Amino acid sequence: MNFPLYIAKRYIFSSSKNNAINIINRIASMGIIVGTMALFVVLSVFSGLKVFSLSFTNEIDPDLKLVNTYGKSFLLTQAQENQIKKINGVASYTQIIEERVLFLFKDKQQVTYLKGVDSVYPVVNDIRKKLFNGQWLKPDSYQVVIGYGLAQNFSMGILDFENPLQVFAPKPGKGAIENPEEAFTKTDVLPVGIYSISEDLDSKYVFADLGLAQELLMYKPNQISGIEFKLKENADEGAVKAQLKSIFKNKITLKNRAQLNESLYRMLNTENIAVYLIFTLVIIVALFNLIGALIMMILEKKGNLKTLFNLGTDITGLRKIFLLQGTLLSVFGGLIGLALGIILVILQQKFELIMITPTLAYPVVFTIENVLIVMTTIISLGFVASLIASSRVSKKLLD
Repeated sequence: MNFPLYIAKRYIFSSSKNNAINIINRIASMGIIVGTMALFVVLSVFSGLKVFSLSFTNEIDPDLKLVNTYGKSFLLTQAQENQIKKINGVASYTQIIEERVLFLFKDKQQVTYLKGVDSVYPVVNDIRKKLFNGQWLKPDSYQVVIGYGLAQNFSMGILDFENPLQVFAPKPGKGAIENPEEAFTKTDVLPVGIYSISEDLDSKYVFADLGLAQELLMYKPNQISGIEFKLKENADEGAVKAQLKSIFKNKITLKNRAQLNESLYRMLNTENIAVYLIFTLVIIVALFNLIGALIMMILEKKGNLKTLFNLGTDITGLRKIFLLQGTLLSVFGGLIGLALGIILVILQQKFELIMITPTLAYPVVFTIENVLIVMTTIISLGFVASLIASSRVSKKLLD
């Protein structure tokens, strides 16, 4: 049997004759338990907030988006389409056109993105479930679906046949424009639906049929500005990207959902790291109690340590006793705190104990990653604290 480990376990589970030391040990244990539980719950909350924040963009952003590296648009050949259909990791894809245009309704105007989409778009991006009012547009029509923010700005409803929504798109070409009226292609469209996702996205896009967008921008029938992909479950994203780059001769740029929302992901990750560091600092402060408890234990067991030293145990072995004692206390306290934290998170997921609004529960997500982060943090810091305290064992102390 490992002698230092045997003694360390005896010291953990046996009470001290000095009641003050027992109280300090309990305080140290409670500090570890509460610190672990708080860290896990906070990380779970921020994981939930991250999923909740990203859910607003998941309905409008694809798994993978392809755009031309050297211009706004490109020509998609039938041979390229046939090659795309043979890629194993692609579940479906949709052709799109995105261009900033001017929208006029009565005496109001706004510049925003016209997004031309084909009939497969609702399959790749589940936009239909975000419809606030009305229906999705029909293919080969002059119908559009607008955002709730744009509808508010224009004070506009749907199916208003008397007051159509006007769209002005700049004509392609170079050189000076003599007559401004000839610089734009104009058409009237009919809003048939209103979508609602988030405050920013509700004014960003107006969805129209792909053919209408090509007509308005004077594009060719096979001219598009991008392709959006829905990947199969467990598909190898890297392999799909490599095949697409081969098909388009490396003249394209590919972005996944995280890259399309790079600033949002960076902000959420930064917040998560900041909260982790703050609560780690709280745990470090709590572990000062562990250092104090171990030092008090060393002083109390001074006679026993002297006896063990005289029987042949070296200073390193004596230090190892208290190093193991503190580390075991951190492990046990961490496991108890983690168990309590997991219970709280599961209760919140099942019963929605804490609400943000009367209809929205505080989002929490249980992940194995958070469990590993918390336990690694507690054990590492507990080991360092125990190492500091055990260094007080010296020959001078025993003399």
